Amino acid sequence: MIALRKRAFAGVVLGLLGMGQSGNAVATSPRASAAESPVTYLKRISASNRVQPPLAAVIAIAPDVLNQTAAALRSDGPLAGLSVLIKDNVETRDMPTTAGSLALANNRTGRDAPLVGRLRTAGAVVLGKTNLSEWANFRSSLSSSGWSGVGGQARNPHALDRSPCGSSSGSGAAVAAGLAWAAVGTETDGSITCPASVNGVVGFKPTVGMISRSGIVPISHVQDTPGPMTRTVADAAIMLDAMAGADATDPATAAAPSGARAGLLSGLADANLKGVRIGVLVKQVGPLPRVSALFKAAKADLVSAGAVLVPIDFTIPEALGKAEQTALLYEFRIDLDHYLGALPGHSQVRSLADVIEFDKARHGQEMRWFEQDLLEQALAATDATAYIKARADASRLAGPEGIDRLLRENNLVALIAPTAGPAWSIDLINGDHVSDVGAGSLPAVAGYPHLTVPMGAVEGLPVGLSFIGKAWDDAVILRIGAAYERARHAVLAVAPNR
Repeated sequence: MIALRKRAFAGVVLGLLGMGQSGNAVATSPRASAAESPVTYLKRISASNRVQPPLAAVIAIAPDVLNQTAAALRSDGPLAGLSVLIKDNVETRDMPTTAGSLALANNRTGRDAPLVGRLRTAGAVVLGKTNLSEWANFRSSLSSSGWSGVGGQARNPHALDRSPCGSSSGSGAAVAAGLAWAAVGTETDGSITCPASVNGVVGFKPTVGMISRSGIVPISHVQDTPGPMTRTVADAAIMLDAMAGADATDPATAAAPSGARAGLLSGLADANLKGVRIGVLVKQVGPLPRVSALFKAAKADLVSAGAVLVPIDFTIPEALGKAEQTALLYEFRIDLDHYLGALPGHSQVRSLADVIEFDKARHGQEMRWFEQDLLEQALAATDATAYIKARADASRLAGPEGIDRLLRENNLVALIAPTAGPAWSIDLINGDHVSDVGAGSLPAVAGYPHLTVPMGAVEGLPVGLSFIGKAWDDAVILRIGAAYERARHAVLAVAPNR
């Protein structure tokens, strides 16, 4: 009986992967969704920053967009002529890379991060840089997501008094407002998936190591990863395929198993959910009745499409959050010092200690709204023994004893939960008011794939549905998300162009 069940389950996975019993992948590469000209996007970006209050999603425009466009249109790459925005903690050769901080306002490295180079090679037009929560939201425990010293407060295009979440705030808001075909975000814990959810777009945090992190202002060499933010799952897969690749300067990329990056585009168009077992994280739905109602409708769509839903009674251990915080504080100091110390040119900050002193000297500009307690805690996080234990505990609780165990014991392909609650009101005085919804910390700490797809809205404020899988199952998770996207009946919120 056990052997038969395992065989049937393997057949379901092969079907989901777009493979027959012979094991040959079905080559059904997706098409990119409709895009507009870079000039149209530039006009829209300009308009979005002229309204009051400004959307503040885009904080820098590339100086050579027209030349880029001409070259891109001659390209035969998969992204030929498609306009992309880059989060401003990712290096681009033609614009500063600030991480939102005035301390890096003149950080012109003259180089592209490897992922940006891959996008250009694929034919993308890099329009500009997006606003973000300063230092990727690792500065203050009372921060307002989307605020940076360089860009001010980014806003949610669905309601300008609402938060865009963070830290990839501008990337999520820009895609939702139609300021680019797609954008690049980065995540350590929730920084792609939360802004994607509350802005009503698709966001994909891939397995750590799928895409190079070199040339990105870091928080954690263990959890950091870039990822795509788009309007559709197919677009996210196209972006991921273009960005993914090994990089000798990022050892995490060498961990990818053979073939892990090979099938990201195949099977999306005809992926189905028939017989696919998906675990429902019932305790991570949260306390909001209208989010629960959206989730109930999403589950009904999944069942109608053939999925088998299995309730999972799982409580995220409190020890996970504590261990993660201890590990991130230590890693941030080490990793940021390394990044700043190796910058070319004459940067005025070469260490975390320099950043802290810079902020103190410009308190009125950098710390009017909130302080820098996380930076100061990170500077004091020097206990290597405590760090090693915390990182081991966090990784174990999130991965082997978390996602891996739940999938294995329940014979599942993926886990689902709402991604986040609706966007909260921006509050620069008291900081964010985040609802207790979702399970994003599990894949973030484990380094596993996490896809969020819009599943509806509460009073015009979007809410996303999370799909979480095991390490290097990125292609499987994308296919499940694409199948759900086709089965979805919910009316989605559409942000007006600002």
